[in-house]
Amino acid sequence: MIQVVLVTGASSGIGREIATTLLGHNYKVYGTSRNPERYADLPFTMLQLDLHKSESLKRAVADLVKLEGRIDVLVNNAGAGITGPLEETPMAESKKAFDTNFFGPMQLINTVLPVMRAQNSGCIINISSIAGYMGLPFRGIYSATKSALEIITEAYRIELAPYNIRICSVAPGDFATNIAAGRYHAPVIPGSPYAQTYGQTLALMDSHVARAPSPEPMAKKILEIIHDSSPRPHYAVGTWLQKFSIVLKAFLPQKVYERMLRNHYKL
Repeated sequence: MIQVVLVTGASSGIGREIATTLLGHNYKVYGTSRNPERYADLPFTMLQLDLHKSESLKRAVADLVKLEGRIDVLVNNAGAGITGPLEETPMAESKKAFDTNFFGPMQLINTVLPVMRAQNSGCIINISSIAGYMGLPFRGIYSATKSALEIITEAYRIELAPYNIRICSVAPGDFATNIAAGRYHAPVIPGSPYAQTYGQTLALMDSHVARAPSPEPMAKKILEIIHDSSPRPHYAVGTWLQKFSIVLKAFLPQKVYERMLRNHYKL
C-alpha cells in the first residue's frame, strides 16, 4: 500500500525538498500553501492551508481524507522566521510567530490524530530548529517558538504511545532556503541601544544562510524516520558544529556556554 504524506509549507525550501524526495520514493505526496494555485507546476498536489485559520486546517485534512481515505504521515514543516530585539519586537508579531510555528502545527496535529487513531497507525514529524535549543540573541521569539514545538513533541509521544502513532521532531541548522526573505525583521531603529549590535547580527545571520548547503540532508533524514518503526524523540540535521552546539549546552557550565554564544555573535 502506498503511504499518503502531507507536507506543510511545501512550496519552497525544506518542505519542497522533502515532498519531492518522498514522491521519488513512491509516496503519495500532498503539499500545502496559503496560495496553492501559484504552484501548479509542482510534481505533487498542493492543498490550500492557512495555519492561522482553524477552518482552513480542518478543510485541508477533510479534503485529503476524502481524496485518499487516510493520512499516514504528517510533516509539520511550515514556519516563519522573526528577528529583533525582544524589547523592540511588536507583541503582535511575536504572537503571530507563535501562531505560525507552534499553535498552528499543534492544531494540525490534533486535526489528523482522529484519522490516524482510526487507522491504528501514523507518523508525525515536527520540523523545529537547532535555534530552539538555545536562546539566540535577536532571535529570541523564533528560538522560543521552536523550543515549544520540541517540548510538546515529547508530551505527545507519551500520550500517543497506546495508539501506534509515532511522533518526533527534527531540528535543522542553516540550509539554503528563502526563509530570510519571508522573515519578519523588527526595524533597526536609529538611536536605539540595539542599533549596532542588532544590525551586525542580522548581517551575520544572512551570511550564514548565503553559505548554507542545500536542504537535501533534511529530506533524507525524514525518509529515514518514516522507515523507522521506533524513532527517537529528537533529531538534529546540520553541520557538525551546529549539532555539537546542542551537546555543548548539555555539558558546559551555563555561563561558559553563554559566553561562547556572545563571542560567536561578537556581542
